[in-house]
Amino acid sequence: MGSLKVTLCAGVAVVAATLTPTAYATNPAGGVSVTPSTPAPGAEVALEVTGCSGKKATAESEAFVSDAHLVGTGGPGGSLSGETRIRTSLALGSYRVTIVCADFEVKGAIKVVAATARPAAPASPVAPVQAGGGGAAPLAAADDSRVEGPGLAHAVTGLLLAGAAAVAVLLRGTRRRGTE
Repeated sequence: MGSLKVTLCAGVAVVAATLTPTAYATNPAGGVSVTPSTPAPGAEVALEVTGCSGKKATAESEAFVSDAHLVGTGGPGGSLSGETRIRTSLALGSYRVTIVCADFEVKGAIKVVAATARPAAPASPVAPVQAGGGGAAPLAAADDSRVEGPGLAHAVTGLLLAGAAAVAVLLRGTRRRGTE
């Protein structure tokens, strides 16, 4: 019966070791995780640290384009999270990650691997974006780029209004002269 317990414990330990991401470090005060655990150069990564008593932390690494500023609730049950991007010109390999929190420092590693497939959508727009315009957006997005001017009905209406305005000005001018 003793060997069965040892076998089960060894099996649980093997499963736990294989399911743990490579970019996960533990500390008695808390832990840090990086998602995805094995990013490619140019990929965005999300970082999360638990166990920090403060509400802010900073994650630093040579692999990051810039330091990641982590924010959140903090405390024993809370977590801090943030995002950053992996350098595009980075050589493949393992890089140190250091997260400095109010009451502790966590050190871990991140493994940068080759990209397996092109991302489904680019991180930023590569062409003009159909945005704004309110109710005019469907009109602006129409494929028909030919713009037509006013038609015959508009011209006739404009002439009638201009004639009415001219008559009103003449009548007003004659009325003023007659009262003087």
